Amino acid sequence: MALELHDGSLHVEDITNRWFNEIKDKNYGAYIPFIGIVRDEKGISGLSFDIYDPILNKWFSAWQEKAKKEGAYLFMAHSRGDVPNHTSSYIAAVVSPQRKVALKLINDFVEDFKASAPIWKYDLIDGKRVYAKQRSTALKGAGLLK
Repeated sequence: MALELHDGSLHVEDITNRWFNEIKDKNYGAYIPFIGIVRDEKGISGLSFDIYDPILNKWFSAWQEKAKKEGAYLFMAHSRGDVPNHTSSYIAAVVSPQRKVALKLINDFVEDFKASAPIWKYDLIDGKRVYAKQRSTALKGAGLLK
């Protein structure tokens, strides 16, 4: 499974080049990466992330099965902990025999990631983690045990 979790900022060139080298001779016609970059906005010095691995693994596996039905394959890397502005916390990529499949899949995957992945985001403000509630969405099924 091509799901990677890293402490701190992602080393974009190392990760995307490694993924490319893994697939370059496997006869895929498209390799489409998406790289998320932490923006300097609203006085933050970066973002910080908590991840619940079991649900993330299940979510990613379901997406990998969807991709497989299209003859495609997914890669994903995400940061844990603190990630300063102007560095990457998220990389996703799709490889597919056809570009149209890869373009649609990367869009759908990234959108669902933002809505459904069990990753909690915090703003880093004055050295403190502040939950980014206004930019968060509730997970499906969350709160069932209240």
